[in-house]
Amino acid sequence: MTQSPAVSPRRRRRWPWVVAGVVVALLVLVAAVVVPILTHQPQGSSGQARVADGVFFTEVVATGDDERTRTLSVVDEFGAEPDLSAVSAGDRLVVSGTGFNPDQGIYVAVCRVPDELDGKPGPCLGGVGSQEVEEFDEGVVQYAASNWINEAFAWRLFGARGFDDRSAGSFTAYIELPAAADENVDCTVDACGLYTRNDHTAVADRVQDLYLPLRWAQ
Repeated sequence: MTQSPAVSPRRRRRWPWVVAGVVVALLVLVAAVVVPILTHQPQGSSGQARVADGVFFTEVVATGDDERTRTLSVVDEFGAEPDLSAVSAGDRLVVSGTGFNPDQGIYVAVCRVPDELDGKPGPCLGGVGSQEVEEFDEGVVQYAASNWINEAFAWRLFGARGFDDRSAGSFTAYIELPAAADENVDCTVDACGLYTRNDHTAVADRVQDLYLPLRWAQ
């Protein structure tokens, strides 16, 4: 009868250290995700005034209560100025921002304009910021109903894009407009806009809420 080779004492002593290393790595990852959410304090208003009905523009500049001056602008996929007063499902927009806080993630999405100034934008067409694990090919532009921008490594694992330039707080988002209505919001009835807003790590903070009004073509 054959016998299994004995496991050396050195190998047996190594396993607890390997397990401990894995546990520590997981704890660091969890801390990187949870701590910013628990410790974030709202910074106030973005400084953008409510836009009157029927007014459309492709760039907005506002200085928030955090003293950051942010710019949000949009062109179409060919670099031309789009007519945001008559958009259609399937239109592709390239959204650019500067002055944003690179230490805080944002969503870029089409959302209902809230009833009150500095209210939370939403609901948003197609939802915002999928946290499903995704793989992006480097350099490939992928258009979607919403984009998620977050510099933190932990969230980059779940499909977030990074900022273009941390020092400038700049980003680029690629939006393909969805249909004007879904089960949560109807932008043919409610006023809607192309928004930036803090992601799920700071849902109560309105300081990065900028928007460009949109209206779907009849």
